[in-house]
Amino acid sequence: MDQIESSNFSTAEEDESAKKLVWCLTRVGKDLDWLRLFENTEVTIGRGLNVTHQLVSPSCPLMISRMHCMFKQRDGGQWTVTDKKSLNGVWVNGERIPVDKAHPLRLGDSIKLGVPIVGTKVEYEYILVRQRLEDIKPYLVTGPSEGACATSRIKKTKRKFNSELEPSTSSKSKLYRHSATEKSQGQPCPTDEPRDRPGTRVREEAGPSVRQHRRLDSPLERPSSPSRNLSSLQMYSQNMLVLLERMNFTQRRVEALEGEGRRQRDDPHREEQVRELQSQLEMLRGQLHRMELLERSISETENRLEVQKTQHEEEGLTKQLEEKGLKKQLEEALQEQRKVIEELALSRQGFEDVLKAKDKELEVTKEEKERARTQKEEVVTQMTEVLENELQCIICSELFIRAVTLNCAHSFCLHCISEWRKRKNECPICRQAILSQTRSLVLDNCIDRMVEQLSPDMKQRRLVLITERKGESPARGGDGDPRRRQ
Repeated sequence: MDQIESSNFSTAEEDESAKKLVWCLTRVGKDLDWLRLFENTEVTIGRGLNVTHQLVSPSCPLMISRMHCMFKQRDGGQWTVTDKKSLNGVWVNGERIPVDKAHPLRLGDSIKLGVPIVGTKVEYEYILVRQRLEDIKPYLVTGPSEGACATSRIKKTKRKFNSELEPSTSSKSKLYRHSATEKSQGQPCPTDEPRDRPGTRVREEAGPSVRQHRRLDSPLERPSSPSRNLSSLQMYSQNMLVLLERMNFTQRRVEALEGEGRRQRDDPHREEQVRELQSQLEMLRGQLHRMELLERSISETENRLEVQKTQHEEEGLTKQLEEKGLKKQLEEALQEQRKVIEELALSRQGFEDVLKAKDKELEVTKEEKERARTQKEEVVTQMTEVLENELQCIICSELFIRAVTLNCAHSFCLHCISEWRKRKNECPICRQAILSQTRSLVLDNCIDRMVEQLSPDMKQRRLVLITERKGESPARGGDGDPRRRQ
């Protein structure tokens, strides 16, 4: 009976769990590989091994970074996504989110991981939904994807290959030394993510060929190195297309920023935009430097292939047919490398043009900023002249302090006119008898607002005058009319 009750209880729990609403990322255009977001857990996504959901792009392995992004639920139940310094970014509703900053998500938001390759759409695009577990369970990711499994198998092959290489001695063949050298030169296209390089695939595929060489006595079994170089060059070309797409996207952003700069010349965010342009410029320079290093590496590879070809000819191959096949493979590899070098030269020229355009854009932005600063100084100068000409007290030659207006409509400082009336009870300007004096609060407020735009020296001088006159006011015994007191 206890077992039956326990079984019924477990079944009820499973049914209740299946009807529970869960958060999920549904993949756009596909009814599989949906990603579940587990509550009270940091859900990480990337191509690395220590992530919750592993994504490996079959078309462009470097599109997803090892630790691409992280999803986390706040105390209130709202989900956030954080870009973990990925190369190609995280896009929410078409806008790229800042790096290392939690971005709040809402139900139905679109999340894109990476950027589209030329002529295609974004490979990993998801929609945030909340549905019952039993409805979405058939579509959820049940294990590592095919690319992830392939990566795991490659790593195992690499470990096995390294273990077999340990007992090797200096008596190994020249071809093995060439293979080891070429493996060390496998470098990816210049990107900011130096992990899972295409050269890794070349190195890992080299294992079986080296083991086969140990079992063969004929040097005709050695022409596997050019094919590995060819696959590496094809990967370089593919990654070059991704890099060029990123360059075009950056240029479009620069043009959009230039258009906004023409419409908003006095935008307070101009400083931030200038810094962003400078950082992009430095990034492009770094990429250009890496392109030069890649070009030099390919040139060295070509030289090694030439040396390898010469060595094979000097060994005196006995089978003419296999010798012709080896020469043909070497020539094809050299032709492919020459094509890649030509493409790199064209890409380098494009980078240089973009750098020149960005330098010009920075100069224009700096000129506009300097022009705006000059205009501001001119406005302040003109305002200072107006203050000096129109809002000065004729008695003390300073800006009005607690301005008062007489019955004749002339204005003076309260302190100055009070001291003047001790000697004469007539206007210093028109010499009319002073019958009344009235405080001008509007004039005081106007002067105070305009003084805020003056230089610090003028502000300090005015504060000193106000302090001095406030100190004299108690000694004077009031601001009333001295003649009226008599």
